[in-house]
Amino acid sequence: MPKDKKLSSSELPEKIAHKKSKDKYKDLLAEYPNLWVSRSGDDFDHAYAMSEEYKRFLDGGKTEREFVSLTIESAEQLGFVDVNTVSVLTPGMKVYQSVKDKGLMLAVIGRRPAVEGFNILGAHIDSPRLDLKPNPLYEESEMAFLKTHYYGGIKKYQWPTLPLSIHGLFVRRDGSKIQITVGEKEDDPIFYITDLLPHLGAEQMSKKASEVISGEDLNLLIGGRPIADKDASNRFKLGILDYLHREYGVVEKDFVSAEIEIVPALKARDVGFDRSFVAAYGHDDKVCSFPALMALFQQERPEKTSVVMLSDKEEIGSNGNTGAQSRLYENFLVELFVKMSGGYDELNYRKSITASKMLSADVTNGYDPTFSSVSDPKNSAYMSRGIAMEKYVGSRGKYGTNDTNSEFFAEILRAFEKNDIPWQTGELGKIDAGGGGTIAVYMAQMGMEVIDCGVPVLSMHAPYEVISKIDLYFTYLAYRVFLENL
Repeated sequence: MPKDKKLSSSELPEKIAHKKSKDKYKDLLAEYPNLWVSRSGDDFDHAYAMSEEYKRFLDGGKTEREFVSLTIESAEQLGFVDVNTVSVLTPGMKVYQSVKDKGLMLAVIGRRPAVEGFNILGAHIDSPRLDLKPNPLYEESEMAFLKTHYYGGIKKYQWPTLPLSIHGLFVRRDGSKIQITVGEKEDDPIFYITDLLPHLGAEQMSKKASEVISGEDLNLLIGGRPIADKDASNRFKLGILDYLHREYGVVEKDFVSAEIEIVPALKARDVGFDRSFVAAYGHDDKVCSFPALMALFQQERPEKTSVVMLSDKEEIGSNGNTGAQSRLYENFLVELFVKMSGGYDELNYRKSITASKMLSADVTNGYDPTFSSVSDPKNSAYMSRGIAMEKYVGSRGKYGTNDTNSEFFAEILRAFEKNDIPWQTGELGKIDAGGGGTIAVYMAQMGMEVIDCGVPVLSMHAPYEVISKIDLYFTYLAYRVFLENL
């Protein structure tokens, strides 16, 4: 339209009516906008600031034990105390309980009675990695190695040629414990898994990706200097054992009972010229554990008692006494009920669990256009569009999923929309292309309402994963709304 042309009075109502009609239809559609486009500068500032604290937690808590220790330290500074040190719980009190140093329960006591239930944020703090075999140390071709057994679902070919660090716990013969971390400081040595040079790799490269590197090939190079005694056998192995005994007081048999984890010796780093993403080891599932903690730490006297559950062993089925299926996590809820109510009543405790609501705070795959063939673009979570709500996960015909009740899902969405929390939804890939599980199914079996939700991740289960800073921040806000409004 020419610059000097103006709408006549007869044209104006028609144009306005047309605009209203378009707005009306827009309200009928489901849209999930990119948050860097739809949100403000203040939100961006908060997202960047939160990511700095998150990166500190990632670098300091690469293993379950480290994350638990770091969290307890932070919680105690905010007034949390061990639940075993108090006999009565009143509104506003803050308590925690370690689950064998590899899981953690925390709570802020609410104003409403325990029988009315708890609001629970449940995440896991274990990540795919390499563990050591029971008899790991050997020498071959005048080099010393440690044999490993991979933990969780990994692509084995991604682990050679990375800088790796050793984290873990030895329990010495006298029962004393010693924790070791080697490879994280700038002046530390790192450890390494070798790969075949391309000049000799023709046969290797003809194999399927799952066979290019076998589990038995993931052997960690840890040294190559023998002890001085030229008459000794296994001189290179003994060189390592002599160092470990002098430095840590351990002997070879101490490896049998040790918990030693091999993880990438890589710091969390910003990605992109605009620093909008974060690459790190262990986003799955610390990118949900961290905002869950931050949401809990903001609670003072909530309406309902707020709980954060951080469990171990999710990557291998949530088994064992530190996995989400362990009764130790429920024991904490029982203790809250007893110390809030003045005694134990089985029926009322069961009513409290039935009245409880939980967000299973776990990651999902972010839509990756490079590998779009395995995803349904209409039913995928996208990077930078906020928390991803998933009614069900599982695999094939929804096998192994919770499949949330519609009433509870809608209740969550109403709270989000009332508080201006952006959200999106999707599935973990195309039907029959894959799938996965979370802790939701185990908690739902107790009778509480549970739904899966969390941050989209690129390159999930790789040694170095990627998340969006804006997703981290709005996931934190979503978790706060859940704790404060349901």
